[in-house]
Amino acid sequence: MTEQTRDPQLVVEILSEALPYIQRFSGKTVVVKYGGNAMTEDTLIDSFARNVVLMKEVGINPVVVHGGGPQIGELLKKLNIESRFINGMRVTDAETMDVVEMVLGGLVNKGIVNLINQCGGKAIGLTGKDGAQIRARQLQVEHQSPEMKAPEIIDIGHVGEVEHISTDLIEMLAARDFIPVIAPIGVDAKGRSYNINADLVAGKVAEALDAEKLMLLTNVAGLMNAEGEVLTGLTTGQVDALIADGTIHGGMLPKIRCALDAVKGGVRSAHIIDGRVPHATLLEIFTNAGVGTLITDVPQDPNVD
Repeated sequence: MTEQTRDPQLVVEILSEALPYIQRFSGKTVVVKYGGNAMTEDTLIDSFARNVVLMKEVGINPVVVHGGGPQIGELLKKLNIESRFINGMRVTDAETMDVVEMVLGGLVNKGIVNLINQCGGKAIGLTGKDGAQIRARQLQVEHQSPEMKAPEIIDIGHVGEVEHISTDLIEMLAARDFIPVIAPIGVDAKGRSYNINADLVAGKVAEALDAEKLMLLTNVAGLMNAEGEVLTGLTTGQVDALIADGTIHGGMLPKIRCALDAVKGGVRSAHIIDGRVPHATLLEIFTNAGVGTLITDVPQDPNVD
């Protein structure tokens, strides 16, 4: 639809629908994990940057945490460095970690910052090493087979998990109207760098900031039942039950656990949203329908986000 053919009445209705949500969330923090198709398709990249700027303009404090796995793999291939994965996690030796830092902390991070700034925002790029805001420890990966008496500990190198989040730097930037854009690289007490799953970092950042919302962009419509229908308005207890009965399984399980842990850790709501939909973040925040799965600690009215 062009500017000339857009129905003015429809525009007014959309703005009117958004008003109570703007009033409700003004001054609140929303942590958005940016990844998947939304990072690789031009129209989605542009809409995401505009969404983030608009959120800031209406008084919401967005904090962006981004991934970059495909970009890391592409550069490793160009450098003839083999990529190996164990349990879906990239084995990260010192050489690979250098590439991870170049891609996540440099190329990808600064690209997102530039896009947001081009849309009129004021973004600042960070890694977890800046201000030691993401304290990490090495992730322990266990392998257990039936014939083994005890699990084997597998060393996958500089792959970490979050030990502690310091929010001082993020809060200072947000208070001065900057939009923090965080690469998921942590540092331990000895100064060693670790690559951390971006969903996990986003969840822990949301908890530490006492955020109103955690939004995880993904490449599916949301959490679906056996009939292929998107489930939403779920409580943490309902999600636990869906994990127990096997409805939630496979690749969706880690993302749902991340959202679940965030809500149990104090975040008011977590959203698994379809990053393939243009303006997905705004649709989820400012409309009655939304575009994904909402998880909270209390039952929700289906007509209220």
